[in-house]
Amino acid sequence: MWTLLKHPVFGRLFAAQVVALLGTGLLTVALGLLAFDLAGATAGAVLGTAYAIKMVAYVGLSPVAGALVANLPRRPVLMAADLVRAGVALFLPFITEVWQIYLAIFLLQTASATFTPTFQATIPDVLPDEDDYARALSLSRLAYDLENLLSPALAGVLLLVMSYHWLFGGTVVGFAVSALLILGTALPARQPAKDRPFRARLTRGIHIYLATPRLRGLLALNLTAAAAGAFVIVNTVVVVRSGFGGTDRDVALALACFGGGSMVAALALPGLLKRLSDRPVMVAGAFVLTVLMFVQTLITPDWGTFLILWALTGIGYSATLTPQGRLLRRSAHSEDRPAVFTAQFALSHVCWLITYPLAGQAMTAWGMGPTLGILGLVGVTGLALALKLWPEGDPVVIPHTHDDLPPDHPHLKEHGRKHAHAFVIDDEHHAWPTHG
Repeated sequence: MWTLLKHPVFGRLFAAQVVALLGTGLLTVALGLLAFDLAGATAGAVLGTAYAIKMVAYVGLSPVAGALVANLPRRPVLMAADLVRAGVALFLPFITEVWQIYLAIFLLQTASATFTPTFQATIPDVLPDEDDYARALSLSRLAYDLENLLSPALAGVLLLVMSYHWLFGGTVVGFAVSALLILGTALPARQPAKDRPFRARLTRGIHIYLATPRLRGLLALNLTAAAAGAFVIVNTVVVVRSGFGGTDRDVALALACFGGGSMVAALALPGLLKRLSDRPVMVAGAFVLTVLMFVQTLITPDWGTFLILWALTGIGYSATLTPQGRLLRRSAHSEDRPAVFTAQFALSHVCWLITYPLAGQAMTAWGMGPTLGILGLVGVTGLALALKLWPEGDPVVIPHTHDDLPPDHPHLKEHGRKHAHAFVIDDEHHAWPTHG
């Protein structure tokens, strides 16, 4: 897996992702502490609302942004998004009111709604080999885990010598360095796409996504992951500070345990996915998350047990989400990948739009046990839907016939009336086969 870092393009893109995520991780810690300063024990509600605003930006703006930049070169799009995020982060240390948190989050995530799908859709073109791409997905998951592991650890060290307000400076540096790394990287050109009207570009990815059974199952699994992840992200600071009477560094330690568990799973997944298909691995991860949420409604953990539970949650979370890029890649032509990745970005964040405010408001009203019970019900709903929507034994290639086509159709001349390929959706909303 680590040999991929020698790849001249992927290595620089991965480095850009890591430094940007380290900065984002510092932002997560600092934002939680800022919310606690401004709102005290109701910080969970403030963060839940802030992250709900983040999801509104993702869900509402990412399809629009994706359609607007669909024909633009990737490098300037990525750099512009990074520079906008750095500019917004410059103002974060000066926030004194809760509404200012909401405004800053909206502006920051508007830029991320452009950056992230574009970045994710670039990697399959950089690494066309399936095994290389699977390893790249695990490395990408590790990058997100570095945000959850190293950023809190780094924050804990920095908080020994400075105020948390200075952590926002690390966010600015992370985005700025990411832009510089992308500036020096020769990215592959976008695949030539059909000249479609804006409305078609806006809806194409979502149409392909919702027409594909495995991707409908993926969306349901995202709901389970969001239920568990929202509690960790929104309420860790409240549980540690108010529940355990911990310090800022204890908050960083708890988040690091979650990230460490996720990292363990990400390291194991490339080998595991050579022996098992994506579905059982992802379903098992969602099952672990659901069980852990229900277990914590029945027990009151001590500090050590709490850290172990957070690490196990990280393992289940990573197992559920890391393989998703493989599903997206095999479900669309290369020219449609940006649209499908954008659809995944938007639709998956609908799940977070539900769970973020639920986690924050329920925690404020009823406490940890009942909140995890409610989120556990959301998680088990997602798991049940995934099992129903994503057929067991779902093949990459699907045998099918085209009895509706005339005998002289060029598709039949090339492949015959009965053959096997993977499916994508064309402009007329008919299921057509594609190689690979």
